[in-house]
Amino acid sequence: MADDSEEVRGGGRAGAGGSGRTSSGAAAGAAAVPDYELPDELLLTESQQYRALFEDTRQQIVSLLSERAATISELAEALGKPKGTVGHHMNVLAQAGLVHVVRTEKVRALVAKYWGRTARVFYYHRIDAAMGGEQRILERAAAEVARLESGPQGAVFDVNRREARIPAERAAEFNERLAELLIEFADQPRSGSETYVMLYGLYRSERGALAEHEDPAARKPGDEH
Repeated sequence: MADDSEEVRGGGRAGAGGSGRTSSGAAAGAAAVPDYELPDELLLTESQQYRALFEDTRQQIVSLLSERAATISELAEALGKPKGTVGHHMNVLAQAGLVHVVRTEKVRALVAKYWGRTARVFYYHRIDAAMGGEQRILERAAAEVARLESGPQGAVFDVNRREARIPAERAAEFNERLAELLIEFADQPRSGSETYVMLYGLYRSERGALAEHEDPAARKPGDEH
């Protein structure tokens, strides 16, 4: 799985299967890339990395750093949190090797540190703190949609659900297509004044299925149903 916080994608490449990833992905054309150099991917191998990444505020931090390098003050303003809180979370991420200072700038008598991710995509397995990640994503999205639905009209484009009885192989194909679409969405060049969320999920339904319909013409005389 891969996690982009937020993009957190699971299963083999954060987002599909039994492992996942947190990334910024890669798309054709002028994809959104940070203003600093970084490796394409990093596989999480230590419990410390899982504990650091799978926390809501820290996932929002690494997601913002997919756009560009930023100072703690800039991140605090974007997240609406105190600088001390963001600084603490940054230290946790840095100690786990998920972020680092990519450049510094002198501002008056001070030196501003700009932080960036250590990889565009973080690959992980469903172990340790990553367990339950899908449920947390859905719960957070449900809470956000609830707040938006009580606000200005047009804040929510669409939320929908469908169920289909199909072979597992076909479901895997849809999962792959959805994951690719999510990457394309995340890699759009940054512009405009609004930030949008795309969310997808594909899982086995608990709903029962109708039995196969029997053609009445094929019944033998005396059969009863």
